[in-house]
Amino acid sequence: MINYITNSFKWFFKLEAASGLVLLFAAVIALFISNSNISELYFNTLNQYLFVGINDIGLKLTVLHWINDALMAIFFFFVTLEIKREFIQGELSNIKQAMLPIIGAVGGMLVPALIYVAINIDDPNTLNGWAIPSATDIAFSLGVLSLLGSRVPISLKVFLTALAIIDDLGAILIIAIFYSGDLNIKYLTLMLLSFLILLIFNKFNIKKFLPYLVVGLFLWDFTHNSGIHATIAGVLLAMTIPHRKKEKDFSLLIKIEHAISPYVAFGIMPLFAFANAGVSLEGLSFSSLLDKVPLGIVLGLFVGKQLGVFIFSFISIKLKFAQMPNNANWYNFYGVGVLTGIGFTMSLFVGNLAFVENIEYIDGVKIGVLTGSLLSTLFGYFLILLTPNK
Repeated sequence: MINYITNSFKWFFKLEAASGLVLLFAAVIALFISNSNISELYFNTLNQYLFVGINDIGLKLTVLHWINDALMAIFFFFVTLEIKREFIQGELSNIKQAMLPIIGAVGGMLVPALIYVAINIDDPNTLNGWAIPSATDIAFSLGVLSLLGSRVPISLKVFLTALAIIDDLGAILIIAIFYSGDLNIKYLTLMLLSFLILLIFNKFNIKKFLPYLVVGLFLWDFTHNSGIHATIAGVLLAMTIPHRKKEKDFSLLIKIEHAISPYVAFGIMPLFAFANAGVSLEGLSFSSLLDKVPLGIVLGLFVGKQLGVFIFSFISIKLKFAQMPNNANWYNFYGVGVLTGIGFTMSLFVGNLAFVENIEYIDGVKIGVLTGSLLSTLFGYFLILLTPNK
């Protein structure tokens, strides 16, 4: 399946694996603080309004919204750069090589969603969270793989990375289609006009980032006011950043990706984790996990992801639609499938969007995501560690 590993992939894997540990630390600190004597200060700070602008021209949002709407737009910008690079000149540019993670990702998104829907089918309020258990956290999952070292063949690391990237693409589409508000035609028109200008920049192969950045800032503001979630502006901007195979000496896309990657991996993502993983565990019991929202998420992540990824991948390999990764066996392949149940970043993000008008379910989202991700981490790690390599 894998004959050559690109330098971009090697760099990306090392970056994401390292950032996974920082993410874990940030989440643990958030849980500790939110259950300590300074928990009130923690939550009040996140809900404090912050104005950014000059005089009366600017935007006033809560600290939490600045993180989730503005900083996460940069995260989505970075993720889309990765996706674009991989499809143009990376591990997903070869259709035969890409088929297995694509099919596995489809199963890994579909089955968890169906499990969540089955549990919440009779409650329209909680049903809106159907997409929460469908995404894989790249940093956490690759961080666990890095701890297993040589027990995981490089082909499976590529498989998991590609699958998680495709998961992110699926999550982006879901957010754009299902979790947007009422559309404002005026701002939607301005958003599309900004995107058209960026496409013109790309057409003329402008290699300076400043013009893209200036228009991108307007694009973010127009998107924020259009009813479409503001993070989609990051996606649209990244789509227009030029990257061409024939230009071997310079790629604006790769230059930007490498420039912002440390800030995203070790700044934005841990800050998001710190701001969103905090949940009061007071009064929490096993019965709390049986509530519809956390139960649907836990079963979706821990059961649905591994079954969806493995079954869809198994069938595609047996029917010769795809190839088994080199040097892999069904044991460690299944273990990697279990690790796709580590949702965290994207699952928490989708949860915030799903229940923006029903915030009473947010704590259940956090508990479900943390529990499902923890179970997937422990089971996947020890399954790979204790199974034979051959």
